[in-house]
Amino acid sequence: MSFDKHAAYEQSFSELDALLEGESDAIAMMASMACVLKLNLPTYFWAGFYIYKNGALIVGPYQGTVGCLHIAMGRGVCGTAAQSGETQVVKDVHQFPGHIACDARSQSEMVVPVFDKNNRLIAVFDVDSSELASFDEVDQMHLEKMIHHFFKARELTW
Repeated sequence: MSFDKHAAYEQSFSELDALLEGESDAIAMMASMACVLKLNLPTYFWAGFYIYKNGALIVGPYQGTVGCLHIAMGRGVCGTAAQSGETQVVKDVHQFPGHIACDARSQSEMVVPVFDKNNRLIAVFDVDSSELASFDEVDQMHLEKMIHHFFKARELTW
């Protein structure tokens, strides 16, 4: 399927910017972001957040099939992104050491750590695709920009 990723991300950003104007509730923002991106990006098989709580990641708002409920820090792509504080772009999840297969159809994955205004980890944003090599630097650039704009640059409430 051919589509313009830049245009899809720009459309998503515009929709979210209008929808979330003045919003500070982190859960409402996460739910909206997962929904809008899943609807606008055809390569997204699963899109959602894992919230950092009590030293681990707990499933949060998402769109897609059932996700893993708990992920330990440093485990799988999500735990690695959370522990390292760096975005993980995985072209083939079967080649990622310790990959957690929440859904066997997942072939590629990208996870962006989410920090608050005080640079504290609050979550990770996880996207999966049923196709190999779905995610690249275009996805990374746009998602990091969105995460910063909607989470790090705002005072959040829970």
